[in-house]
Amino acid sequence: MICLDMLFLVLIFYISNFLRFYLNDYSFPNFEYLNIQHFYFVFLVILILLYFSRIYSFSFDFWEETRKVFVATFFSLLIVLSILSITKNNFEYSRVFITIYFTSIFLFLPVFKRIVKNIVFSCTYFKKKVFITGNKQQTAVLKEELRKNWYLGLEYSEDDFDTVFIATKGLSKGRTNDYLQKYAFLHKDIFIIPYLTNINFANANFVQYTNIRYSLIHIENKLLIKSNTVIKSISEKLLTLLILPLFVLIHCILVYLIKKDSKGGVFFKQERLGQNGKIFKCYKYRTMYENGDEILKVYLQNNPDEVEYYGEFHKYKNDPRITKIGNILRKTSLDELPQVINVLKGEMNLVGPRPYMVTEKEKMGTNCDIILKVKPAITGLWQVSGRNNLTFKQRYKLETWYINNWTLWLDIIILIKTIKVVLFKIGAK
Repeated sequence: MICLDMLFLVLIFYISNFLRFYLNDYSFPNFEYLNIQHFYFVFLVILILLYFSRIYSFSFDFWEETRKVFVATFFSLLIVLSILSITKNNFEYSRVFITIYFTSIFLFLPVFKRIVKNIVFSCTYFKKKVFITGNKQQTAVLKEELRKNWYLGLEYSEDDFDTVFIATKGLSKGRTNDYLQKYAFLHKDIFIIPYLTNINFANANFVQYTNIRYSLIHIENKLLIKSNTVIKSISEKLLTLLILPLFVLIHCILVYLIKKDSKGGVFFKQERLGQNGKIFKCYKYRTMYENGDEILKVYLQNNPDEVEYYGEFHKYKNDPRITKIGNILRKTSLDELPQVINVLKGEMNLVGPRPYMVTEKEKMGTNCDIILKVKPAITGLWQVSGRNNLTFKQRYKLETWYINNWTLWLDIIILIKTIKVVLFKIGAK
């Protein structure tokens, strides 16, 4: 992978050279082709930072590796600019060329790595053999992930394996030590999967007290930190303003379709639980007939199994109240688009927990306190993790995890995955 990444950096160098030379005809300063020998130090800086980001040592999924590539590329740019400035060579290198080069790496290196890994890992020889032992539930989840997530380059094996995963959920201290003693002296890489699954330990800080040989794990409730809420608020408002023209255009089209499809207003307003339990009016497009309650009453009398389904999932499998255009709006999640108004009013976020109904507060139980500490949102982790295929309990567990382990990168991932969910209607009802 290091060699292939080096080839990619060289290829981008020549492409950037060509693009920069092409810009000579567009009022840019005159540029002569840059000799690759003068750019070796840049390749070296980038590869060193990529190496120390550990992407060549550990198997990360696509999103985590992409984050590390972005960070390494950004700091590589800063180091290169610093070196050029200190050595007083900054005027000999085209700033436009440097911009093109690093922007291309930022945008296309993750894509390149995904394509290359898809080809490389299609050959079993290049996959790392992994044995998973311990808790049956965690083991089953991990095996399924290794089977589906080819990007990891890992393959489960019970015979010839290089690495061992120990799933510790439900294991006693003695049993865990037995597993460690059994595998630690025979295999180089041992990974411990903690039994606590509601904490992202990758974002935790480890503190060592040498005298007593204790390691402390420092955990923060990420979205309850003031600086994080400020960063999230500013970034979301900027993004909302950027998508506002597109929202207005789509809104005009949908208003026409809703009015043409059935009688009634365009918007549906419902009281929902906001931050700190404050009740607010949540906007949606109307997706039901005006006499929906009467239609539903007759339907439930003929389909009593729907009552039980609603008790578990808080939705009906086949809701007779939904209009034709309403069905499309729900499947594409476009019915929630008017919640952009709630975001502009400061009542909601773009990403976060779902806006719970007032009647659902008691069912949330002890999770209610932490979920209502933050603003509800248009999309969230539950919507890109199965949506309506998840039970009510699974939803609020995901949202508690999101609040505890929030990062700005996690919000970006959720927004990107939301587009995929909307386009391909994954988990939609």
